[in-house]
This record gives sequence, structure tokens and C-alpha cells, in this order.
Amino acid sequence: MSNPSRAQLHTDQVLTNISIGYQQDPNDFIADQVSPRVPVIKQSDKYYIYDIGDAYRSESARRAPGTESKGTGWRTSTDTYFADNFSLHQDVTDQDRQNTDTPLDLERDATMHVTQDLLIRKEIEWAAVHFVSSTWTGSSTAGDITPGNLWDVVASTPIEDIRVQSTSVKKKTGYRPNTLVLGIDVFDALVDHADIIDRLKYTQAATDANVKQIMASLFNVDRILVSEAVQNTAEEVATDSMSFIVGTNDALLMYVAPNPGIRVPTASYQFSWSVNGNNSFGTRVSKFRMDELESDRIEVSAAYDFKRIDVNLAAYFLNVVS
Repeated sequence: MSNPSRAQLHTDQVLTNISIGYQQDPNDFIADQVSPRVPVIKQSDKYYIYDIGDAYRSESARRAPGTESKGTGWRTSTDTYFADNFSLHQDVTDQDRQNTDTPLDLERDATMHVTQDLLIRKEIEWAAVHFVSSTWTGSSTAGDITPGNLWDVVASTPIEDIRVQSTSVKKKTGYRPNTLVLGIDVFDALVDHADIIDRLKYTQAATDANVKQIMASLFNVDRILVSEAVQNTAEEVATDSMSFIVGTNDALLMYVAPNPGIRVPTASYQFSWSVNGNNSFGTRVSKFRMDELESDRIEVSAAYDFKRIDVNLAAYFLNVVS
């Protein structure tokens, strides 16, 4: 008598202790780190800008006895923001929920999916405003900087290049840049640069945090941020087209205010509109019933506007690696 076949002994079923899904590390997204949030209660409004020339001009003068002191003042202008509302939802039908096998969790998966989508969108919006050429004027040329020796060339001098532009921003604004944003290819090139390797070899462990800390010290900034967020630009069902959201060959040296406030300059702010119960970050995740669809809707929304506040408070490095 023959033994039962393998197919008769076992019917394949879905494993309940493992699944394969893709969720980017939130630390790969830098938009919220670079542009301080300013909570606002209206979708659009104005804000005052004090004239920098008036602020730094000395008009005090010698005063003769019995005469009035010299008078002075300052000028202001205004700019506006408009917080666009970005939103996305995914419906979980009653029938799908009833027929779902473990380990699938439709509500959990829908929440993770739409939340990551919003993170990707925010990074795209930030990059379109900040990480683009012909935008910032704080450099020594009032335009983009491309070193004569690119930073992946042995003869290059990235430390000196950045120091020159840091001093230029300081001269134009009175504030020295405290943040350096690097495209991933620029970061990889700098990590391998001889001027930086020499410092790294004395560290206990060349961890990502240690590398960034040492580089920040060398470049005289408080922090170095590397955007590693990726996106798929292909339409649904088309072949995936994956790319980094932030330009990989560029760098942005900028002064970012630690905290927004009155008479506080900065290169960038993020105006976050707290609408319909959104928190102070301008983001809301909701679940509500759609009876006509016999579904529960998982919806995420955020209302914000990324603004360049002072273009002299940043210098842009364009195509600094080959």
C-alpha cells in the first residue's frame, strides 16, 4: 500500500506570524525637522517682516548739550501663507473585514498606508520649495555654489567650501547657519573623504550618529540631516520607478530658528493649520462610518504651507558630487 501524497498530508495555509510589508523609517523624512512648525488657526494670514537694513544700521550720534537726541525708526513689510489641505482615505468594507485571514488587519494596514503616503507627500512639498536651484541667495555669489573640485574628488575641500558660505550668510544676516541638509550621494561622498576619514578613525564606533556628529563639528553646524525618504513615481500597475525624494547631489546650508517666535528670523517655517480637530502639528487621522458603503473609512489629512522666510539665511550647493 502506498503512502498518502504530500498534497494529501498538507494543505498550504497563510502563516499567521509573518507578513512582508514596506514602511519607511520616519527618521528618513526631514521636512518636519528642517522647517519649524508654526501652529495657525486660519488657513491663510499675514505675518510681519522687519527690515534687516534698519535693524543693523547704526544711527546713534554725538549729542550736544541742550539738543535733542537723533531720532530713528524701522520699516516693516508683510508676507502671506496659505495652508493647503492634503488628505487621503482607504475604506475597509464589512465584507472584506469578515473574510480577512490572520495576520492581515485591514484597519491597521490602512492606517499605516495612508499615514506613510502623507509623509511622502510632505517630503515632496518641502523639497519642491527648499531643495531647488536658483532659490537661496545667502552665498558669496548670491546664487548656487558648485565647487571647482567636486566633493568626491581627492583634491576637493568641502570643509573650507562650507566655511566660506557659512561666513557669507553670517555677513548678510548676522546669523551663522546651524543646519546642513545633504543629499544621500553627497553624504556618502563626504563620509569617504580623506579630510573626514582622518577624524572618524579615532571614534569608538563609526555609527551613523557618530559620523554626523563629527561632520557637524567640522562644518561648524549644530546638526546634519540626510533625507533618505524614497518615492515611487510610477502610476499604479506600471513598473515601479523608485527614487530619492530630495536631490542626491546637492546640499543646503541654512539657519533654522530653534523655536518660532516674535522677531525670530529663520530660513524656513512650516505654517500648520489646525483644522477640524487637527492637532498642533496640523495632522489628523480619523476613522468614521460610511453606512451607504457598508464600510469604515480611515482618513488622514494635514494642512500646511512650507515657506522660505529669508532667502539670505541659506546657501545652496548644486551638483557637488559627480
